Amino acid sequence: MLIDLEVGALVEPVGGRRWSRADIAREVGLRTARFSRLGLTRGDRVFMPFGNRLEFFAELLAAWRLGACVVPIDARLTAFEVETLAAAAKPRLAVVDDATDAAVVSALKASGLDVVQTTDTGSETMKAGRSRLDDDALILFTSGSTGNPKGVVHTHRSLRARWVTLRENLGTRAFARTLCLLPTHFGHGLICNCLFPWLAGNDLYITPPFKPEIIMRLGAIIDEHLITFMSSVPSVWKLALKMAKRPQGGTLERVHVGSAPLSADVWEDIRRWCGTRQVCNAYGITETGSWVAGLNDADAEAEDGLVGGGWGAVIKVLKANETTAPLDASMQCAPGESGFVWLNTPALMKGYFQRDDLTEAAVVDGWFLTGDIGFIDGKGRLVLKGRERDEINKGGMKIYPADVDAVAERHPAVTDVCTFALDDAIYGQAVGVAIVLDKADGDTVRSLHKFMIERLAEPKMPARWWAVAEIPRTSRGKINREAVKAACTGLTPLDMAGILSGGNT
Repeated sequence: MLIDLEVGALVEPVGGRRWSRADIAREVGLRTARFSRLGLTRGDRVFMPFGNRLEFFAELLAAWRLGACVVPIDARLTAFEVETLAAAAKPRLAVVDDATDAAVVSALKASGLDVVQTTDTGSETMKAGRSRLDDDALILFTSGSTGNPKGVVHTHRSLRARWVTLRENLGTRAFARTLCLLPTHFGHGLICNCLFPWLAGNDLYITPPFKPEIIMRLGAIIDEHLITFMSSVPSVWKLALKMAKRPQGGTLERVHVGSAPLSADVWEDIRRWCGTRQVCNAYGITETGSWVAGLNDADAEAEDGLVGGGWGAVIKVLKANETTAPLDASMQCAPGESGFVWLNTPALMKGYFQRDDLTEAAVVDGWFLTGDIGFIDGKGRLVLKGRERDEINKGGMKIYPADVDAVAERHPAVTDVCTFALDDAIYGQAVGVAIVLDKADGDTVRSLHKFMIERLAEPKMPARWWAVAEIPRTSRGKINREAVKAACTGLTPLDMAGILSGGNT
């Protein structure tokens, strides 16, 4: 299960709690004994609707020691959503903490589950090592909390494949003191940002996820704890670059940004803020154990959407976007030609939990269809354009929303942006955009429009514009363009004709 024989320390920099290796060994032992008393055994599933605290990691290792599978759940879900996922996962028991909503606890008990508090351990400790490489280790639900859940199943073998390949490509030195601001219920935050460094013997600093008050103190936290590595998502950086003071200690050695293509301008802004050029657009998918590609040496010229090479993976860009027929070389795109990104990696998930139909629609002959669109550049590196489902088809012309986002966010007045498809009677689809501006007055909007029209081909220019207070995001910090479109539908778009003729907003 572990890469090294000892884990690193666990620290909560906001609250000040710290567990040493000896503390962790004791806490895991207490929980292993408790799980054993409750009858937990190999193949059972443990539901965990809490995370981002020291006890979460002790519960995880204790369950694994007995050969059980852990199902981390977003702590912010409603009782209805948690009940839906519990019905799908069929866990043996659930572990909660003192912040878990009472309605969630009641729903779990009503489902017939034993529910235990993470701090209710007893005094007996136990050592065990019953997990096997091909046992299920994690089920990570990526969608369907209100119906038809889709749970990614990883075994200990697939997880270890991910960690070993990361170690071979990146080493572990830069991860000596790792900070995680991300939720622990999905692959980016849990598998790579937390477990990869921690199980390699490095210290892990964990905070509650996506808290603006924490992000605004980010530089101070990095300096106080001598942080050497952190990973996050673009939404975190949009706030940090605007509100947080830069770290002054120069301890950061490497920084990853994932979950969405990174624009060159934001990339360079992050480098300046962090005080290191070792900033990488890490490409990660839950189904492949998260970080599957990036730059080993990240001191490269920043380019919109640039990822790099595979980390324990073969990357192909193909014309094919379905798994109903075998793949062959004739489907391969030429360098620079956009197509569908496919991955082959030993860290690939076992499959979707009890959804063979979904697994068959995503995997053929061991190749995983990511749903992303990109190309291989002249240096053999992957460059992402966006998600296939987000693609806008304007009268037969394919427009990638991330291309429009990348231009708009270069404007100094733009705090956040999301481009999406609109229904159009003439072209089938047109381009819409939601923008968060420092000041949403006529002069600013005219400046932004002029800025974009000078940098975008005419078909890519948005047909309708919305000025919004914020861009809604998922619990993982990702943009759901359909959700943004739905939110804008109930709002009045900007009167661009009036504004461009000299009026105000």
